[in-house]
Amino acid sequence: MEEFRNPIILSAVGAYMLLCIVVGVWALRRTKSTHDFFMAGRDLGVMVTAFAVFSSTLSGFGFVGGPGLVYAMGMSSVWMVVCSLIGYNLSFVLLAKRIRLFAELRDAVSLPDVVAMRYGSEATRFFTALAILLGVLGYLATQVLAMSVVLRDILIETEYFAEISLIACASISCAILVFYSVTGGIVASVYTDLIQGGVMIVAALLIFFTVMFTYDNGFLEISQIIEEDNPAAIGPWGTLGMIGCMSWMFMFGLGGAGQPHVITKMMMNKKVRDARFIMPVSIFGYFFAALLWISIGLVMRALVLSGQHPELASPDGAAPQFLQNYAHPVLAGIVFAGLFAAIMSTADAFLNIGTAAVIHDIPKSFGKTVKNELLWARITTVLLTVCASVFAFYTGDLVAILGAFGWGTFAAALVPTVAIGFNWKRATPTAAVAAIVSGLLVNFIVKIGGISVPFGIDVGALSMIISLTLFVGISLFSRPPKLAPDVEAVMDM
Repeated sequence: MEEFRNPIILSAVGAYMLLCIVVGVWALRRTKSTHDFFMAGRDLGVMVTAFAVFSSTLSGFGFVGGPGLVYAMGMSSVWMVVCSLIGYNLSFVLLAKRIRLFAELRDAVSLPDVVAMRYGSEATRFFTALAILLGVLGYLATQVLAMSVVLRDILIETEYFAEISLIACASISCAILVFYSVTGGIVASVYTDLIQGGVMIVAALLIFFTVMFTYDNGFLEISQIIEEDNPAAIGPWGTLGMIGCMSWMFMFGLGGAGQPHVITKMMMNKKVRDARFIMPVSIFGYFFAALLWISIGLVMRALVLSGQHPELASPDGAAPQFLQNYAHPVLAGIVFAGLFAAIMSTADAFLNIGTAAVIHDIPKSFGKTVKNELLWARITTVLLTVCASVFAFYTGDLVAILGAFGWGTFAAALVPTVAIGFNWKRATPTAAVAAIVSGLLVNFIVKIGGISVPFGIDVGALSMIISLTLFVGISLFSRPPKLAPDVEAVMDM
């Protein structure tokens, strides 16, 4: 079967891309308004919502960037995986019930709608939308780069596309993504999540056992090979060090409650009480799917160090290279198709919230309404894809680093405003605006300026500490806000 490895993989990926087109056409018939395009009609069941939540978190960040980060830094990024599970719990406990009630209260179609309702301030709507738009560029760039890396690693094994460039692969991937997103909106994304989430859980478990049997003594031998080269890499902190890992722990733990692509899906389930069932299913799915993140990164590092595989041109190639060379062809085909599904459905989710910010929330914050929102939503989706592609190739960063930047931008701007503010009636609109602006400024000044933060501290963690401090301090030293009666009633629940 080895001689048919590449045709099998190409067939699986081709079948998935065809499925994207079919799902897009099917979702087009269900998407008749902006309410459908952005909120899936607020009619999702438990399993669809749960799989959409955990799939949004992993995506290209987890399945391409994650193994690459383990390959490059050892056990450091395991702190992302562990603390993201904590983040799930915090997100659901702090937000799931309340944000769904807020969405129902005034028929909100976006997170900035709910924020404006909570604070009674159009300024908070504008700056929340701005934060989402800027964070989407980093995170969507992650998905574009991940799609390009995976597709190129598949195509260069063929005779006709051996010299294909990363930019050409990005163009092919984005063309499919744009069709899928423009036609189906969030409806296409969440129903694809249900299929690919199940595939990735099974595939991750099979990959985990494949890695275990790559060496006679399994993970023990893998650990010993890495330890001989660099003991720190296999230690509890990896090569990043304790302070850097602790900053990731903070950012990916508490920061999980500030991710709009996850929070927004908590507004889409059919019944408020479904949240208690959605949370355990999401955590279960994430835990098993994340096995692929850790196992592939470790085994590829061991294979390179032991001379069984050439040094990778980029750490982002860890997952594609393992699948191409060491996994069973059928399993590799399934995982590659699942990778594309995870990436594209998450990219669609980011395009969706970014588009809502541009054509719904920012105009609304100035008292304007865009005519024919659904048409402009589709046009904006195309423009955002182009902008994110340019950002992905301009920065030259790894997939995981781009993903961490997007996560940190969202966390710093939205954890105080949403996760804390929706549970603390003392929080003020001025404090919310200050938290968002400070989080954005710190993240982008450090990123664009190429400033190095000491001790390996992640800039997202630093900016979140600053934004939280400002949020709490300004709220405490301001006059208590007067809440609308219906908003206060929801917050008292």
